[in-house]
Amino acid sequence: MDWIREILYDLEDKNLYRRRILREGLKDFCSNDYLGLRDHPRVVEASKRALEEYGLGSGASQLVSGYIRVHAELEEKLAQFKGTPACVLFGSGYMANVGTIPVLAGEGDLILSDELNHASLIDGCRLSRADKKVFKHRDYEQLEEILKKERHRYGKVLIVTDSVFSMDGDLADLKALYDLSEMFNCILYIDDAHGTGTIGRGRGGLEEFNLRWRGNVVLMGTLSKALGSYGAFVCGSEEVVELLVNRARSLIFTTSLPPAVCAGALESVRIIDENPDMVERLREAERRLLDVLSELPYDVIYEGTPIIPVLVGDEGEALSISKKLLEEGIFVQAIRYPTVPKGRARLRFTASLRYSEGDLELLSEALRS
Repeated sequence: MDWIREILYDLEDKNLYRRRILREGLKDFCSNDYLGLRDHPRVVEASKRALEEYGLGSGASQLVSGYIRVHAELEEKLAQFKGTPACVLFGSGYMANVGTIPVLAGEGDLILSDELNHASLIDGCRLSRADKKVFKHRDYEQLEEILKKERHRYGKVLIVTDSVFSMDGDLADLKALYDLSEMFNCILYIDDAHGTGTIGRGRGGLEEFNLRWRGNVVLMGTLSKALGSYGAFVCGSEEVVELLVNRARSLIFTTSLPPAVCAGALESVRIIDENPDMVERLREAERRLLDVLSELPYDVIYEGTPIIPVLVGDEGEALSISKKLLEEGIFVQAIRYPTVPKGRARLRFTASLRYSEGDLELLSEALRS
């Protein structure tokens, strides 16, 4: 169809066209597998055992017949890991956010959202039909001003933020948000997708800021990043979890996660629990990667997390560098609009415990060439 071709031609002309790349044979420096757990022997073995016992799929949604022991065990372990009373699994981080936010806030309520929140948070806010106000990135003085002006007009107010922002790797000030949510009687919804396993001894954002969970806080996290698996979860009070089981459409009307996926994720959480030094070793890996990236003639952002973007600016230039690195066997994705603002294209490098000194030397040589 002509209109489709015109859209694709326009994207290519603006250096915004996206292609999937098979990573076999390439050294991947942009994965979210921060702790290298996706092929950890214990994780693989746990998944194998579950595959042999339960088969491949779960067979149905959680509310039909797709809820079995391994699902319940993973939820219990994640609740303990996050320091909350209860937890419920979702099919993905995107499904968790677009399913949970509309349950927590709806028409006649107010949502306050950081301007750099992940797309799934933005879409969850839109689907809620609540009134929405966006505050400048990490500008909590502006957020407080909005609350002073608007809070009295609404029965429910939901503050929404990432803990670790996925494109710059910077952290939300969860202490400031925690205090504001208490001061103004708001629900605080934290997307801890990139925080789980990487900060706060692996337990995420609240632990990083020495905060204890309390009833108005709802935590989302993913199994697909530092835990090396797939899927997501939401932790909170028992009442919140029961409400999600009864109201979250992306949970109710979706087949539950495969048992083998849950078993692998459960083993990953156990490994982090048993090896709290993994997060410190990740900090060391970040610093080693940072040393290599400092050779580039671009600004490198490092905020103490494994997401280390190299700001190139121009979309075409970022794409060109990515392609040249690909020719050297290095896979690092060029992130462009609309994922980031126009003129803020970057190479999104990530640190991982997977990288050896030889891998970093390979990257260094490729960058120099």
